[in-house]
Amino acid sequence: MKSYQKETTVTLDGIDKTILSHLMEDARTPLLEISRKVGISGAAIHQRLKKLESSGVLSGSKFIVNTKKLGYSTMAYVGIYLDKAMRNPSAVKALKEIPEVLECHYTTGNWSILIKILCRDNEHLMHILNKEIQTIDGISRTETFISLDQQIDRQIKV
Repeated sequence: MKSYQKETTVTLDGIDKTILSHLMEDARTPLLEISRKVGISGAAIHQRLKKLESSGVLSGSKFIVNTKKLGYSTMAYVGIYLDKAMRNPSAVKALKEIPEVLECHYTTGNWSILIKILCRDNEHLMHILNKEIQTIDGISRTETFISLDQQIDRQIKV
C-alpha cells in the first residue's frame, strides 16, 4: 500500500486552461490550430504542454475503444466485502489478473473494495463473479450493480 503523501497542486493560467480544454475535447487537435485559437505560437503551445506533462497535470493521451463494437455490453460495479482488511493487497493483486476488471477502488462504507467490470453479457458476468472474483481468498461476498446506461461521461472542467 502507498504511504500517504499529499499531492502538490498546480496553478493554471487562462492560456493553460484553454489549451487543456481543446485537448480534452479532442486530443488529436493540431497544435497549430490551438495556437491560432489561443493567439500564441505553436512553439509556445508545445512548451506549455511540456511544462504540464512535467508537472504531472498531463499524463499521456489515449484512444477510446467502443467496447460495444467488440461485443462487450454489460458494465457492472461490484462491491467486495473482505473477511479481513489485511487481505486487501492480496485481493487487489488477484483482481489485477482478471482482464474484465477495469477499475479498483479502496473505499469507505460497507465494502472494502469497489470494482468496475466489463463483460460480454450477463452470462459472462455471472462466470466472472462466480468463478473468478468470489473464489479469491479473503473475499467473503460481493454485491453487484449492473449499469443499464452511462448517462454522463466527462472529465473535470479546467
